[in-house]
Amino acid sequence: MELIRQFEAAVAASKTLTQKPSNDLLLQLYALYKQATEGDVAPEAPANPFDLVAKAKYNARETIKGKSKEAAMQEYIDLVNKLKTA
Repeated sequence: MELIRQFEAAVAASKTLTQKPSNDLLLQLYALYKQATEGDVAPEAPANPFDLVAKAKYNARETIKGKSKEAAMQEYIDLVNKLKTA
């Protein structure tokens, strides 16, 4: 329960960061959030090859496929805390 509370606080904090993270960090946050809340990415990639945003999001999630929800939550918390101090 403590991990969930910390995760929810980190999600709220991620929306109030003083500096916008790089696109790579945003994709990492996205992938960790989705892994923590939904689990593994669907096996089918986006159908539209020209939708570069969807493809980047899918690839980011694919790289952490199999990670437990708890591990994803902790990594998300750690990353947000690191961004808050940067």
